[in-house]
Amino acid sequence: MQKYLPFAWAILFSIIFLPHAALAKARSGDDERLIGSCIRKASLGQPWLEKTLWGLRDQEAGWIGAQVRNSNGSHDLGPLQINSWWVPRIAAKVQRTEAQVRNWLRFDACFNAEAARWVFLSALRSTGDYWKAVGVYHSPTLWRQRRYTNAVAQHLRGRFGADVFR
Repeated sequence: MQKYLPFAWAILFSIIFLPHAALAKARSGDDERLIGSCIRKASLGQPWLEKTLWGLRDQEAGWIGAQVRNSNGSHDLGPLQINSWWVPRIAAKVQRTEAQVRNWLRFDACFNAEAARWVFLSALRSTGDYWKAVGVYHSPTLWRQRRYTNAVAQHLRGRFGADVFR
């Protein structure tokens, strides 16, 4: 029993302290200003797209350097939590290695925001529906899409008010 005690303490420490450290990192003022600047640049001067990216960012709540493991073995990367499933597709598009793209998605806030724009706009082109595209950004599963779009809509109303797109 005593030989497992250090292991148990390590698990307890990670459960109690590491999530708080991650949240503190996510709310660093300098990082948040950088992420905001990158979202503005990625929106290409389109107010509706900037608001959308903010809604996605607020829901995802990632941070520079983030690599969050999902139950299916994939990872969500960087501030807008781009799923690692996208890495090969983005790497082919930008003609770089998957390792480079994965690193950029984690540590380059502007690359991450531009990738989020590309993922969202790709979904918008394929679905032809704004809210469906928001859901597809998160998951191919319909019930997950519905839950996600509701959460993003709440974030948009919270940040921009009830008439967010008027």
